[in-house]
Amino acid sequence: MKKWFLLKENKPGKGSYNMAVDDFLFESLGKDPVTYIRFYTWKRPTVSIGCSQDIRKVLDLGFCKKNRIDIVRRITGGKLVLHHKEVTYSVCSSDVNVFTSSLSSSYKKISEALIKGLKKLNIPAYLSSDDNLFYSRSSLPCFSYPARNEIKVKDKKIVGSAQKRAAHRFIQHGSIPLENDDRLLQSVSLLDKKNEEIRLITASQAAQREIDFCLLAENLILGIREFFDVELHPMEFSKKQKEIIRSIQKNRHENTDWIYDKKMH
Repeated sequence: MKKWFLLKENKPGKGSYNMAVDDFLFESLGKDPVTYIRFYTWKRPTVSIGCSQDIRKVLDLGFCKKNRIDIVRRITGGKLVLHHKEVTYSVCSSDVNVFTSSLSSSYKKISEALIKGLKKLNIPAYLSSDDNLFYSRSSLPCFSYPARNEIKVKDKKIVGSAQKRAAHRFIQHGSIPLENDDRLLQSVSLLDKKNEEIRLITASQAAQREIDFCLLAENLILGIREFFDVELHPMEFSKKQKEIIRSIQKNRHENTDWIYDKKMH
């Protein structure tokens, strides 16, 4: 049975720290097959944008500044996400025997594992078969439409994910809302509120009961363990690793050039 490493962070983290840890895990992957599974949440409302997005075309910067909404830029692709009252997962792996070198194949496998975990909470989740070219080319937020192999409940998106690949290595992370924050999402994004809408459903809405971080994370961990038939071993960062993470946090994710200038990426 394969051995994967698990980080479950119950204490909410600052947005720049959350992104720095994911970056560190991705950058630490070498030639050997290694897989990290991580679950975390956010200290305060934070907007993340995809690595190639033009921040001024997707985000109301004035509203964010006035309302102290933090902003980070991911190393992954995808669209704007508001992180608040949610479970965030990330999968970092260099194991091509499990995930192959195909973005769509690994994306689908991870979605199927998450679905297995959601169903343990009686959430009737299923894979989306949608291919919406308008959405893929638009500046709409992540939760406006479900893309192919993303996860839906009652025709609404419950998980929004993004991936980055470099040869045999990849990272995929995603957001699973626990509570509805549609109004804040509409306020931070440059959404045409008359003609466009948010099509998301939260874990609590889908389960028809209150779902908190620990309950959802534990069931997703069970789903991943069973789907991939692996052992998940808890891990902690060493002093040296923590120093590297702090350096990534300071030099990249708290660097205004990285956040605001898409030409850097």
